[in-house]
Amino acid sequence: MKKLLVLIAFTFVSFTSNAQEKINWLSFEKAIELNKENPKLILIDVYTDWCSYCKKMDKETYANATIANYINKNFYAIKLDGEGKEDINYKGYTFKLKGKGRSKFHELSAALMDGQFSYPTTIFMTEKEQVLQKIPGYLTVERFEKILAYFNTEAYKDQEWADFEKDFKSNLKR
Repeated sequence: MKKLLVLIAFTFVSFTSNAQEKINWLSFEKAIELNKENPKLILIDVYTDWCSYCKKMDKETYANATIANYINKNFYAIKLDGEGKEDINYKGYTFKLKGKGRSKFHELSAALMDGQFSYPTTIFMTEKEQVLQKIPGYLTVERFEKILAYFNTEAYKDQEWADFEKDFKSNLKR
């Protein structure tokens, strides 16, 4: 009985710890609404269901506790399906799914990526909803940590990426 209680307690602690380390993904509209009340940088993960590197980034990069906690603290995080069926209302326009078969795309993802479809793509927006940067491709935990800090600390305003990257000190648990 004692062993069972210890196992249950351990399972509960593990579950609650993992729950706190997951990214609080928001819909596009919810993030924009929250940003009006409490401005923050916005991170958009543009993905598709068929993209293997999108799944790898979810499993490895976004699942990392340090990354998840940093994003939750400093950004509004949005998962945006590049082929999503849901309409999204933004700035007086309703963005919809267009096309058929393999050539379908969501208008909002197309607008944010300037029609350059590459999955995954990570997009950073300012608190004023202006696109700062679009970063296509899979990002490792180590690289993504640097990128998050570069934008969150506003180093992008006055420091070249190479200089920032050279002086960066990681907070990742080894």
